[in-house]
Amino acid sequence: MTKVQLQKGFTLIELMIVVAIIGILAAVALPAYQDYTVRAKVSELILAGSSYRTAISEKFQTDNDTANAGSGLSFNTVGKVSGGSVSNAGVIVLNGSTASTSIGQAVTITITPTYNTGTGTITWVCTGTPAKYMPATCR
Repeated sequence: MTKVQLQKGFTLIELMIVVAIIGILAAVALPAYQDYTVRAKVSELILAGSSYRTAISEKFQTDNDTANAGSGLSFNTVGKVSGGSVSNAGVIVLNGSTASTSIGQAVTITITPTYNTGTGTITWVCTGTPAKYMPATCR
């Protein structure tokens, strides 16, 4: 009578296949995750500009004039904002840098108001570069 021994555990080739599959998945997921984190930081950059949008909207509502809607506004370079400007017409330009304390990529966002003096409303349009890091509202 012979005893039959059952195989226990995994063979070396099976383990190598599993390691290869995990490596492929990591190679695909890591760049997508990095883009996602930059996109999230760019959203914070847009949020930093929202106070300027509010100030421009209030000035336009008060004066019903588009000429000086952004006058007197200046940027503080804190957090994700590495620079920026507001024109007298109310165009907001936000800059994020590649510094480790910023968003990790050089990003420029332009938020442009369109005034309707008849109804007293403002429509905001957002554009930016590079486009792959912009939130859905800016693409």
